Amino acid sequence: MSVYGHFLCGFALLLISTGALAAGELDVRVTPSNSALKSNIEGYVGSLDGRDAQSLRRLRRIAEGEADKAAQALGYYQARIRSHIEEGETPRLVLEVEPGERVRLRNVNIRVEGPASELSAFRVPSASRLKTGSVLNHGRYEDAKRLIQNQASRYGFFDGRFARQSLEIDPAAGVADIDLLFVSGPRYSLGDIVFNGDFPFDEDLLRRMVPFQADTPYDSELIAELYQALQSSGYFESVRVDAIPTQADRLRIPVTVALQTREPRTLGLGLGFSTDVGPRLRANWTRHWRNPQGHSYGVESELSTPRQNVGLWYDVPGDPPLTDKLRLAGGYQYEELASKDSLSRLLTIGPEWHSQRAGGWQRVLSVKWQREEYRLGDDSGLSTLLMPGVSYSLLRSDNRLDPNEGYRLQFDLAGAVDGVLSDANVLHGNVMLKGLTTVFSNHRFLGRVQFGGTETNGFSAVPPSLRFFAGGDQSVRGYDYQSLSPENNQGDRIGARYLFAASLEYQYSLTDKWRLASFVDQGNAFNSLDFPTLKAGVGFGVRWVSPVGPLRLDLAHALDDDGGVRLHFSMGPEL
Repeated sequence: MSVYGHFLCGFALLLISTGALAAGELDVRVTPSNSALKSNIEGYVGSLDGRDAQSLRRLRRIAEGEADKAAQALGYYQARIRSHIEEGETPRLVLEVEPGERVRLRNVNIRVEGPASELSAFRVPSASRLKTGSVLNHGRYEDAKRLIQNQASRYGFFDGRFARQSLEIDPAAGVADIDLLFVSGPRYSLGDIVFNGDFPFDEDLLRRMVPFQADTPYDSELIAELYQALQSSGYFESVRVDAIPTQADRLRIPVTVALQTREPRTLGLGLGFSTDVGPRLRANWTRHWRNPQGHSYGVESELSTPRQNVGLWYDVPGDPPLTDKLRLAGGYQYEELASKDSLSRLLTIGPEWHSQRAGGWQRVLSVKWQREEYRLGDDSGLSTLLMPGVSYSLLRSDNRLDPNEGYRLQFDLAGAVDGVLSDANVLHGNVMLKGLTTVFSNHRFLGRVQFGGTETNGFSAVPPSLRFFAGGDQSVRGYDYQSLSPENNQGDRIGARYLFAASLEYQYSLTDKWRLASFVDQGNAFNSLDFPTLKAGVGFGVRWVSPVGPLRLDLAHALDDDGGVRLHFSMGPEL
């Protein structure tokens, strides 16, 4: 037979087999209509694909039995089930079901005894789902037992057991009784922690990452937090944490941590683009540790047409090391401001103290010395300032890269005193609030408000890095980057004392990855708080959720400008 003939025969067999697999259907008819019962019966009986009429006849009684089990699982113990076969090109097994009255709960007794009953976090299954008069549902009964057992495992009641667990059903009377009694036994505790592996760190550093003390009552969440803390430290390639109850000695479970250290140095390169600064190149080099105390240092740089900078940092871990640290930082930045007629050369150096405060707030205390050489149009100057500062930030979201709900708060304040290594009196502050909520799965609403101000008795001595400019991707769309600013006599934008910007955006999710957006932005940079003139822009855009966060492409129209429509492109998390 030729190759062509083999192909035709194979294709014909494929069609025949496909037709055979398509044969056989299940048709469940519940009277009166009951979608939950119908779906449950279909799940119990399963697929009938590939069954011919003769096979369906042999399966009738089995299918009726499975349908009866499915009905009982939902409390229908008096269901009447009949079946017949409808022949034809596609044979069909028809199950006709009359559910009858559902069994209802009469007596419900669910109790936890022992030390677990005194633990407020240990929840007894909700009485709203299992109470006298409720319909019987076997799944809820099993869920109640599973909830108790899972909590016992989480909180360390490893000797706990059900002294009584019964579900007694009287189908004739249409009632059922539940009796669950869980005796928890003693609660285990977390014992001594042992670190294994080849690592160059002092054990004191590792122990400062442990979120519990020895002899703390067992909680599996503490083990998960320990794993996350070590993994997030940046020191290790792999982390394994074991706390095995069967190894307990007098109810104390030893905790064993196996660590594999990562490569000490990494180099990162990245390309980006935004319509504010155009193409940009980012590079960083990090030495993840330099001594047994876990000190680290690195270099970061960014290159774009209007802005080039390089920064160096040296970190000393605090207690706890993941959130608290002392950072010594310095950097140099060259930036063209608003136009090529204005520029800034900024040198900064100074310490920063990072810490996490109550409620999840991140606080940064800093003392920065900065020296800035600048030109604003025809005006030029040299500024030297020593600026102590404080920053507070709070992020709450259900996802770091692409949240559906959340908000961010940011407050910054810094100041300098003339004569204290400074040549001007300056108080500089900034407030940022962002919020995001999602309703009915597909409808997302984003809001942003920002206000900044600089108070001084000599604004002409304030350098550009402490002045405000508005407009651009992250400010007021529809206007060019830093184009909203007071101007001097020559028309050069020279920055302002104050900034206000607000945005409201609506997004509609087409798929998990694609969204349409519409927005309105308003704001400006100005020198007086007396009824400032705000500029507005409106537009629409598209969002694509990439692995590094949403990519945003917007077309925006400036309502208070003759510039027409502007394209804006940016990327990164919404919050």
